[in-house]
Amino acid sequence: MAAALPGRAAAMAAGGRRAVYPLFQLGGPQLRIFRPNFFMLAVRPGVPQPEDTVQFRVSMEMTKVDIKNYLEKIYNVPVAAVRTRIQYGANNKRNHKNQRVKKPDYKVAYVQLGKGQTFQFPNLFPEKEQDEEAQSFDDFRKKYLEKEQQIQKGDPRRGGVPDWFGL
Repeated sequence: MAAALPGRAAAMAAGGRRAVYPLFQLGGPQLRIFRPNFFMLAVRPGVPQPEDTVQFRVSMEMTKVDIKNYLEKIYNVPVAAVRTRIQYGANNKRNHKNQRVKKPDYKVAYVQLGKGQTFQFPNLFPEKEQDEEAQSFDDFRKKYLEKEQQIQKGDPRRGGVPDWFGL
């Protein structure tokens, strides 16, 4: 049924999520703004990456060429290479009806920046320096825990027999 409908109606019948842009017409209005229908989210990598590599979570419809053009045209970032992979969502949860619930899949892009460009993910929560009072409390706590462990060790003369086993 959706195939019989013209352009916009077919897109709305298919779910209506994708933006449908008007067709280019010769002599028509030339001042149109085309905003991308994609998203790119910079994420902190789970494993260390080279300094010139940035990890993004991108839309499943984006290709490597789309990612490169997106960064170069919109943000003026020189891109040397783009690698992508699809991360499959976990399928091990169950809902209240005992039906399997799958997390959605997503695409991950590794963008290698141009020559001489580096990227360091910002440290949003830096470690705070401890004042003397907190440091003295930590020392007291450490001494207390060492003393408790010494007490729990037991008598070395018993040869490994626990204290509760009376002789």
